[in-house]
Amino acid sequence: MKTVTRRGFVASAAALSLIPGAALALNEAQARGLVDQVVGQINAIIDAGKPVNAMLGDFERLFKTYGDTSYIAAFTLGADGRRASAAQKKAYSKAFISYMSRKYGRRFNEFKGARLETKSVKRVKNYYEVKTTAFLRGQSPFEVNFHVSDRSGQNKFFNMHIEGVNLLLTERTEIGSMLDKRRGNIDALIKDLRKAG
Repeated sequence: MKTVTRRGFVASAAALSLIPGAALALNEAQARGLVDQVVGQINAIIDAGKPVNAMLGDFERLFKTYGDTSYIAAFTLGADGRRASAAQKKAYSKAFISYMSRKYGRRFNEFKGARLETKSVKRVKNYYEVKTTAFLRGQSPFEVNFHVSDRSGQNKFFNMHIEGVNLLLTERTEIGSMLDKRRGNIDALIKDLRKAG
């Protein structure tokens, strides 16, 4: 059986990195509950033992349910989004969500037997930080921090920090690099994202 590495966990968790927002009606219990729910569903997908393609479909549905997907797509496209047409933005968002689900979802089947334990919740400016500890086989425990807000009108988690790694910014950098390689051609990026991962 393949051993889960710390780097692999960081990469897989990036699929869940969302955009910051303002916590208005959200409280500590709801922030904790959201994280507990997401972690529980991820574990259920892993433990179900489905074929990889079916698991990817489950993961994409989870991502769409708990993530502000339009917002994260816009953030990862960055300044280039200002020159994109409405049709391009819509196509990019759809392609990006599927790309993320394929790219990282395949790695979740390596996490069987791993667990996250919630340690604390606190308000930080306009969001809540839910601190958890990750326990993976053969690895020393490490901290995973979820940032949760209700800016979109629903409770969502918008970012994760794993041992100081900001996954939201990491994804924005990667998409920027992909776009640079295509000389700024957004349509080419969208086309390739549909097949990548």
